[in-house]
Amino acid sequence: MAPVLVVVAVLAGALIGLSLGALGGGGSILAVPVLVYLLDQSAAQATTGSLVVVGVTSLAGAVSAHRQGNVLLGRGVVFGVVAIGGAAAGAKGAAAVSDEVLLACFAALMLLVGALMAWRRLGHGDPTRPDTGDRPSLDDPIITFSPTFGCNCPRALKVLVTATAVGLLTGFLGVGGGFLVVPALLLALALPMTYAVGTSLVVITITSASALVVRAGAGAAPDWWLVLVLTIASSVAAVLGARLADRVDTDKLQGAFTLLVLGVAVYTAARAFPALL
Repeated sequence: MAPVLVVVAVLAGALIGLSLGALGGGGSILAVPVLVYLLDQSAAQATTGSLVVVGVTSLAGAVSAHRQGNVLLGRGVVFGVVAIGGAAAGAKGAAAVSDEVLLACFAALMLLVGALMAWRRLGHGDPTRPDTGDRPSLDDPIITFSPTFGCNCPRALKVLVTATAVGLLTGFLGVGGGFLVVPALLLALALPMTYAVGTSLVVITITSASALVVRAGAGAAPDWWLVLVLTIASSVAAVLGARLADRVDTDKLQGAFTLLVLGVAVYTAARAFPALL
């Protein structure tokens, strides 16, 4: 492992972790471009390695959020378990397509995320529901039953569809940030935003781990030492970023991060789309 790649991995991991810690999410979407364009991994290697970065960082975040009382652990576990099927299918699908297709799909996702972030920065619409801060009643389960008609299928169907979609994208592209899971939890479980953000970290941890298990031994493995350095740097920086959030203007940080994501998205698309032609 070349020393220059170690330095790049530390710096890139610090950037990813700082954005996760200070802004509460988004940084993990940079893991794949970093692994491909800065650390010389193939798209298949990068999407596999990204699952480690995403999963470990989410686990650390979930533990912290649980200590603060912002995680509905039972619902997160149930949603995550339902999503395992989609994650497994996505992981198998990633192994069946070329690197060019994988990078093109990832570039399209990055462009969409970057555009949505810019749209929100410009003040168009609010993607979240009003947050009352009230903890949902544990008497309101994910799937309810009626003594007369049986299962409350509409809610069960929402959970099945949204969880499977989340799992598919996590398994296929190696991503799983709040931009994806939080809206799914808002839609399927009607959680207040505070609990949706914390609970999403549980879901991401489960789907990342399950997708990684399916990918194990399939295709070319990434440079695990580089992935380890990137993950450690990201996890440490996430803790520092959480402390930094109380001392800096996170609105300006969010603006800078939006520009960074858009820039990386355009660069990734410019490299990925011509390769398909």
